[in-house]
Amino acid sequence: MHRTRGMASLLAAAAVLVTTAAGVATAQPEAAVAQAREHIAGRYIVVLKDGARAAADTLTQRYGGVVVDTYSATLNGFSVRDLPAQQARRLAADPSVKSVHQDGTSRAVADEQPNPPSWGLDQIDQRTTSLDKKYTYPNTAGNVTAYVIDSGVNIRHTEFEGRASHGHDFIDNDNDASDCFWHGSHVAGTIAGKTVGVAKKAKVVAVRSLGCGGSGPDSATVSGLEWVAKNGVKPGVVNLSLVMDTVGVGDEQVKALVAKGFVVAVAAGNNGQDACTASPGRTPEALTVGWINQGGGRSGNYGRCVDLFAPGGNIYSADHTGSYRTGSGTSMASPHGAGAAALYLGATPGATPQQVRDALVDNATPNLVTNPGAESPNKLLYIGFIGGVPSKCGVKANDEDVSIPDAGSAVGSSVTQDSCDGKASAALAVRVDVDHGYTGDLAVDLVGPSGTAYPLKQPGGVGEAGGVHQSFTVDASREDANGTWRLSVRDVYRFDAGTLTGWSITF
Repeated sequence: MHRTRGMASLLAAAAVLVTTAAGVATAQPEAAVAQAREHIAGRYIVVLKDGARAAADTLTQRYGGVVVDTYSATLNGFSVRDLPAQQARRLAADPSVKSVHQDGTSRAVADEQPNPPSWGLDQIDQRTTSLDKKYTYPNTAGNVTAYVIDSGVNIRHTEFEGRASHGHDFIDNDNDASDCFWHGSHVAGTIAGKTVGVAKKAKVVAVRSLGCGGSGPDSATVSGLEWVAKNGVKPGVVNLSLVMDTVGVGDEQVKALVAKGFVVAVAAGNNGQDACTASPGRTPEALTVGWINQGGGRSGNYGRCVDLFAPGGNIYSADHTGSYRTGSGTSMASPHGAGAAALYLGATPGATPQQVRDALVDNATPNLVTNPGAESPNKLLYIGFIGGVPSKCGVKANDEDVSIPDAGSAVGSSVTQDSCDGKASAALAVRVDVDHGYTGDLAVDLVGPSGTAYPLKQPGGVGEAGGVHQSFTVDASREDANGTWRLSVRDVYRFDAGTLTGWSITF
């Protein structure tokens, strides 16, 4: 009997232990999920910690949901759909996860109005609000590509003369980024249309993140930014005439795009509130553009996060049908800024995004905005200071990624010039973009057609983690311009590897 009671007690204790263990196993830890104003049910954007090895598929197998897209160029993470709210909180508590954001609703920031004549081009080439019925532009920015992340673009519109192309459609998930709304075509027309555009020969690439009603998932905009980071060519400008719902994710991606050498123009927002509350326009690295009506009166958002103002009321431009229409809002102001950035890059293709932004802000016309709003800079976009195209033979670029081994042999990337008679310039502009953990390891040389090496960067000194993203000036006047030019990059010391993400020469 005693022995039986002992066994029963052990069994009972074991049962208690099993029950307790099972209870612990089901009480999975949870963490907060960043809230969106207009959450698309079941959809989330997941940001992983730096160095995290967990794959999107592994995490969705563990917590549920279906992977929509993965990100690596502008942030480390992925987007997911069909994920229950509780599982999203559990996912947020995973040791490999930095943050989880509700996938909100990005919206175009424009209003439709009747069809008065456009005046925006007339405004930005002069220092007064009294229009002179002329638009004088310094160059046509034919060497620049404008990436329009929006509702798509009617690339066959006569305004684009065959210079527009499809990038990707993240609404329908295909390669046809046609516009079924009007907004993206209008924006693209203001940037690069032959008659309604600021930069009349810039190339346009449509990246669709908004649907036929002018809205779309924030994750589609995130995917669009990621696509440009991976596929974009420089010199390039990116226009975001939209406001994202999920705060923070777009900000980091804009920063990453700027770090990769792209100028990013962003609408400040239309709500008549502090622009620092609007993402990603609040990002300091962006060129954030506010909106004025004809005569200089401000509408829309304001504050210290606005860099400058540009025409945005009753702007006449292309639409998705092949015709024209007017629109108003910071959506219409931002492409004036993007077009101006393209003009600056047309004249100075080796300029960094910070240099472009500073040039436009520093040369903007002061004190023409009649009611700029608290803490706003009273600066109105002006392009009259920008010069003409200095290069005689254009730009040659190679944007294919080349891995740089740690403490290994030199690697290279080449471009070929075959239509530039005579000698190369004594001030050849060479743009280099290298991602690397410690720049002090790197030796970078330009090798001319003759085989002569021109050192751009020597190893040693204090390194940085961001890589090399800068322009160099080379006296290559003894070289024939025609021939194969090579960029050579070598990691001299141990512990860090990297990637040559692209480079260009302006002849």
